[in-house]
Amino acid sequence: MRSHASIAAPNLAELRRLTEHIAGPRDARDVLPFGIPEMDAALPGGGLAIGGVHEISEAGPRGCYAPVAALFAAGILSRLEGPVLWCLHSRDLFAPALARVGLHPDRVIYCETWKDAEILPSMEEGLRHPGVAGVIGELNRLPLTPSRRLQLAAETSKVTALVVRRSGTSEQEPNAATSRWRVSSMPSGDQGIGMGRGRWHVELLRCRGAEPNSWVVEACDAQGRLALPADVAVRPRAEEERRRATA
Repeated sequence: MRSHASIAAPNLAELRRLTEHIAGPRDARDVLPFGIPEMDAALPGGGLAIGGVHEISEAGPRGCYAPVAALFAAGILSRLEGPVLWCLHSRDLFAPALARVGLHPDRVIYCETWKDAEILPSMEEGLRHPGVAGVIGELNRLPLTPSRRLQLAAETSKVTALVVRRSGTSEQEPNAATSRWRVSSMPSGDQGIGMGRGRWHVELLRCRGAEPNSWVVEACDAQGRLALPADVAVRPRAEEERRRATA
């Protein structure tokens, strides 16, 4: 799906034009908190590292399409200012779904790059522009050497790069990504009529300075924010009350 400003891989003039007016110094924050204390406490600095490369894959049979992984990535960048460069693997990205997690399609520049060999240099070029909120690339593989180039570009410009893996979770080759995540959908838990807010199982597979971890969360809302499900949030309090009652 094209946006109002679709660009070809070799030509990023439109990206330059859109970012010239906001290419000043980026916010001095080093991390972007998720807003869930349990998640932020498990991450170095209390959130997702800004100016790093983060790999996101999706578990299950839909891993090659990675719809939940794409929404997770969109929710992250929706909370940063500026346009988003999205390097496409195919034309199956649903723009209204991005809007539901806070990333309005008018903010997205779709770069029509269908092969890893085209996506990687396009991501690297996009990361050289400090005015963008971030760069998303849909990749089948993220080898070590290209990932180091992306990481260096992200650290230099302080622009965040999110790699959405389109090959499922079978390949876990070493790379230089700051963190590696896996997400999967879960039943919403809504017992009434209608559709409740979706739930995701978010796994932190690897992160510099952190231990692997996992959480059950409610999917991003219209502001790109995750939340703890009500039954999960009250469970520790209920367990504490039971322990006090039996003491």
